[in-house]
Amino acid sequence: LDGRIDFAVHSLKDLETQLPPGIVLACTLKREDARDALILHPGLDRPDPAAPYASLPPGGVIGTSSLRRQAQLLHARSDLHAITLRGNVQSRLDKLAHGTCAATLLALAGLRRLGMEDAACVVLDPDIMVPSAGQGIIGITVRADNTDLRDLLAGIADPEAKAVATAERALLAELDGSCRTPIGGHARLLPAAAGARPLLHLTGLVARADGSFLLKRSLHGPADDAARLGAELGASLRADSPRDILA
Repeated sequence: LDGRIDFAVHSLKDLETQLPPGIVLACTLKREDARDALILHPGLDRPDPAAPYASLPPGGVIGTSSLRRQAQLLHARSDLHAITLRGNVQSRLDKLAHGTCAATLLALAGLRRLGMEDAACVVLDPDIMVPSAGQGIIGITVRADNTDLRDLLAGIADPEAKAVATAERALLAELDGSCRTPIGGHARLLPAAAGARPLLHLTGLVARADGSFLLKRSLHGPADDAARLGAELGASLRADSPRDILA
């Protein structure tokens, strides 16, 4: 805002939903894989992709800094225990190898960008582990009045990333949860017949951090109506979630 830089590059999932006045999201780049990866302690058997949590030991400790991941995992396996695991990717993997926990979860996009995709024991289907809104997308913000730069960035923007990001961020904005609220959002474009309007499928999730409540719903509609779809699904989830979760 004070002109020291012309634009800023973000991991979109970490970018606040409501931007400060005078700042706009000018560009979204082609999405890397949005899915999460499950990484097990080296002493555990490699999981079956169809039942990825079956290899986790009864009462096992899961290390993660994401309440969204924690909530979904505990909802599926209430016997597990979650601890906070922080640090960069390598330090988290080192803690896992040294027995701090039985498993951890990381964004596949981050592992790929670091050339560490092989660390993933299994990649989780978005229907099993709903990703974070904006996961795997790079977003670029600029000052709203910098029209020349906005026009320039439009030349490298990815239309599909823009559509799915618009839907996911509209969902997030409607829910208006805090960073302590486990919320998931994942959109994808559906194959469309020749000449037909592209369709978008959106899944949203709201949960308690301890996994005791989890509500997941999906809807689909025209991709050029992405903002409305996100707001509609967000309103549906809000209406049927306990009030204290989104307070």
